[in-house]
Amino acid sequence: MPHTLASLAHHSALKLTVLAGEDRLDRPVRWAHVSELIDPVPYMEGGELLLITALKLDAEDPEVARRYVHRVAGAGVVGLGFAVGVNYEDVPEALLTAAREADFPLLAVPRRTPFVAISKAVSAAVAADQYRAVTEGFEAQRELTRAALSAEGPAELLARLAAHLKGWAALYDASGAVVAAAPDWAARRAARLTDDIAKLRERPAPASSVVADTEGDDRVELQSLGTGRRARGVLAVGTGAPLGTAERYAVHSAVALLTLTTERSRALQDAEQRLGAAVLRMLLAGEPDHARAVAGRLYGGLLDAPFRVLVAEPVSGAEERSADDARGTLDALADAMESAAARGGEAVLAVPDGTRLTVLAADGGAAIEACAGHAAALEARSGTAAGTRKAAAGTDAVRRTPGLAVGLSAPSGPAAAATAHRQAEQALSVARRRARVLVEHEDVAAGSVLPLLADDAVRAFADGMLRALHDHDATGRGDLVASLRAWLSRHGQWDAAAADLGVHRHTLRYRMRRVEEILGRSLDDPDVRMELWLALKATTLSPDTP
Repeated sequence: MPHTLASLAHHSALKLTVLAGEDRLDRPVRWAHVSELIDPVPYMEGGELLLITALKLDAEDPEVARRYVHRVAGAGVVGLGFAVGVNYEDVPEALLTAAREADFPLLAVPRRTPFVAISKAVSAAVAADQYRAVTEGFEAQRELTRAALSAEGPAELLARLAAHLKGWAALYDASGAVVAAAPDWAARRAARLTDDIAKLRERPAPASSVVADTEGDDRVELQSLGTGRRARGVLAVGTGAPLGTAERYAVHSAVALLTLTTERSRALQDAEQRLGAAVLRMLLAGEPDHARAVAGRLYGGLLDAPFRVLVAEPVSGAEERSADDARGTLDALADAMESAAARGGEAVLAVPDGTRLTVLAADGGAAIEACAGHAAALEARSGTAAGTRKAAAGTDAVRRTPGLAVGLSAPSGPAAAATAHRQAEQALSVARRRARVLVEHEDVAAGSVLPLLADDAVRAFADGMLRALHDHDATGRGDLVASLRAWLSRHGQWDAAAADLGVHRHTLRYRMRRVEEILGRSLDDPDVRMELWLALKATTLSPDTP
């Protein structure tokens, strides 16, 4: 610990006498500085013991003395050392009164004690404190290194770090989830920092920040882990006071060790990813037996139960997305799914390929649940979920690009992996068209085809097909569009359709002949009737129908 005013006052060789501020002698002295300036404040940093003889200061003037004490105290000076028997035989009463009124430490320095002796004592104490901090820091580094190499790994490292800091420590994975904390009760406190962790992970590594725990008295410091552009994890430490030099050494050592662990794990993940890509290629090529043999214990369990295939792509918004942004979008999804699978003890196979990510994950498992949660969060931020129904009905004004589109297959097995992959791609196509983040194949297969007609290309086709009929009706020479709609809705039953329109059936027959003449197509052709009906439905969904 650095010297305090109390330790200086009790230093037998200095013979200092405390005249004021007796209850504030526990303040640490970071340096001793001699200044005879009337206003030394611009040259102070705080924490100094200011040594004066009052060569230029009128220390007998009460107002001058009061102003001087107020200024130096406000600058963070911890106390005054006044040399008696130099310019003044004793400490002037005005200065003494000002110090006592401000409860500001004032020490009398006897003539036989030179200021340099006090400076040397403080300097020696500072040097000793720095040496102690470095020594403790190196010892903490050795202890943390042994912990990182132990069987418990990061968990034991966090326990040793928390004990050294007399606080708590927590480790977050790449998705921002808490993977370890020490002591055990710190997991609840660490979980409250989710938003702060997310903000730090958005910054290029290495990055750090200090946050206040609004529900406690802790000072929490966050440090990102990793050597790449994106953080591979975050270390959080909570203490009751700012970190000292020794504590800072320990934290930096923990960051370095956890980064090495993270990068080593990343290298293993890269190797696993290459193996996973080979397994996926075999499955899609219809070679499930070979895929199972290659998967071995790493992915074999995934192939023994129903799994789902997921295909994801970044989606461009109003502005072009950079390659890094697109990669980051897919990485965030992969991190969320892999972290959830790891916590749930599941295997997950994630294969990035350019601007596309393909994932095999257990049906009903934690990874699929994490994907759904990730998609819901993206849709909530983009406002997509609120506008889904209107977007499906063709209202472009509410459709906003969420930045990611994901297609999810139905549950499948190794023999039908290629079919599941096609299902995921079909669902992905629908997700992109509807500006949705996640679409499942079951939703596409079980839902109505009508929302698909809201596509811009389909509406353009419908408008072109029916334009001649709309132009005819605009002249006031009949209502061919409404007549066609009524006739098709009644499956070509003349009497029923005519009754719906309130016209004679011969009038309706005449109108249908005019439709054939204008379009140049026969209504006896079932394909023509189907196309006309879909065109009518598509223009009904469009708010711009003339």
